[in-house]
Amino acid sequence: MLLKAFHTAWNSTGQIAATQQQLLQEHLAHCQRNSPYYRRMLAGVATGKITLESLAFLPFTDKDVFSEHNADFLAVPPEEIVDIVLSSGTTGAPSTVMYTERDLQRLAYNEALSFAACGVTRKDTALLTCTLDRCFVAGLAYQMGLRQLGAAVIRNGASTLASHCDLIHSHKPTVLVGVPSFLRKLGLFLKENYLDPADSSVRRLICIGEPLRDADLTPLKLGRDLESLWQAEAFSTYASSETVSTFCECTARCGGHLHPELAIVEIVDAAGNRLPAGQHGEVILTPLQCEGMPLVRFRTGDVSFLIEEPCACGRITPRLGPVLGRLSQMIKTKGTTVYPLSILAALNSIAGISDYYVVASSEDHLSDQLTVHASVCDGHACSCDTIAEKLQARLRVKTSVVIEPETAIARQVFGSGSRKAVRFIDRRNHP
Repeated sequence: MLLKAFHTAWNSTGQIAATQQQLLQEHLAHCQRNSPYYRRMLAGVATGKITLESLAFLPFTDKDVFSEHNADFLAVPPEEIVDIVLSSGTTGAPSTVMYTERDLQRLAYNEALSFAACGVTRKDTALLTCTLDRCFVAGLAYQMGLRQLGAAVIRNGASTLASHCDLIHSHKPTVLVGVPSFLRKLGLFLKENYLDPADSSVRRLICIGEPLRDADLTPLKLGRDLESLWQAEAFSTYASSETVSTFCECTARCGGHLHPELAIVEIVDAAGNRLPAGQHGEVILTPLQCEGMPLVRFRTGDVSFLIEEPCACGRITPRLGPVLGRLSQMIKTKGTTVYPLSILAALNSIAGISDYYVVASSEDHLSDQLTVHASVCDGHACSCDTIAEKLQARLRVKTSVVIEPETAIARQVFGSGSRKAVRFIDRRNHP
């Protein structure tokens, strides 16, 4: 079966609903017929009668179940698998995700739509600073999407700062793809050793893995710093390896656009009830047109919200707001709930802090303790007390602050072997 691609604009919410309804029933039938796990879970369910509304009555699929029964999610003969991916394992051991050729085509189509929404064209050259190896899918997905657009790709991956700078100097890419904190570090290194990033060829920054905006879509300090440093537009993306899906901002930069033919998105509260647009809850994804390991109502563990009003770019498709945190990382301290991403955003906004990480520990069974480890820039009056006061004013939580040398902070943040900077360490005694 060929991927059903929709290159024309969506004209109405009714057209979107009708397309999703048809694709949902095809998806559920595939799951029920070919996936051992869903054959059990959907036993006796008339999948042809499931609507977009009644989808909410089907059970969730969470990451623990996906990991525990991993092989039972395979819905095609093994010889149809062409690529094997390991999920990032952010909150546990990585799971295997198997893609067919059609799944890879779907992924490339998804990424091509996303890059095009950012204004990337066949005239662009993109430098990938994210890994294409170690069984991760991100770099592969971006490469395929850019190639489908006709753009040139420089696959430098997780290389040194100097290596990326050499390529920026010699090959003059117009687009950088990478983790925003790394792109900021790259820009500073470029400025110190080569040329001012603002004078480089780079005009767009496609940012992965870390949010650029707050809940009200206001740019975080990290996003502002990036755009000021590079004098380039920064775009935020959200992706999930398990669901083979990605959401990216358009030129209006006010939420990641949903491609209706590729996924159904729900937002649910702690009790699993659907929430209306604008309300914060867990992101639930049902990827459409997946072959290898199709999923139904997959719990991402990420907290965000839907935006349904038409976008300034002219599209009427719903958008996913910035990820505000992970359910598993929610911190409760003295009756106040806060997510690590909010703490990191607050720390990024404090002038004088050069680097940091945050440790959560168990104070008692009702409250968590937060300790901020930070290094400060020379010449800035930035004490433990002033940092703690600024955090409390913004987050309404009390933290302990420890100031350490920047080398000590860097060892903790970058020395764990993770492909991302580790700025939140959870040492709580979880039940």
